[in-house]
Amino acid sequence: MPAAKASKAATTKTPKAKKVTAKAVDAEGAEAPKKTKRKAKYMVLYSPFLMKDTKHELMGEPTETEAGRMQWARCTLSRHMQMVNLDTLATNTEKKVAEIKLAREDSKEYSPKNVYKVGDVIYHKLWDDVGIVRSKEIMSNGRGAVLVHFEKNKEKRLVENFK
Repeated sequence: MPAAKASKAATTKTPKAKKVTAKAVDAEGAEAPKKTKRKAKYMVLYSPFLMKDTKHELMGEPTETEAGRMQWARCTLSRHMQMVNLDTLATNTEKKVAEIKLAREDSKEYSPKNVYKVGDVIYHKLWDDVGIVRSKEIMSNGRGAVLVHFEKNKEKRLVENFK
């Protein structure tokens, strides 16, 4: 044992060498500008796999085709990729009609005991928010639910016909 301790004491730790990065130099001897990584661009697109609008990351560089500028987009939730036409998306956002403002006067006040139809405008008193019924569902316990798209709270699932 004493010999092992002596060998450990004899070895000294050497400081780690710092990495030296070589700078790019062009033919004239001037430093070339460093290539920086492109920040990821994100956009909200319809994901056919999840069947809803999700955040997508644009991958690679756009390619020019006869149909327009095309680029791959990867869904941040499902990781599925799809080819997107950037020109079509740009024209769609320009033509996008202003969102319909839902008025509280035209809406029904939400109560879990009521039954709603798709397209009904609902006012939620607790959240002080107005929304429109997008779809109806049946939950696992057999009760009914409606998916409501609110102005402030995005999409919420609310119980209906509760007895």
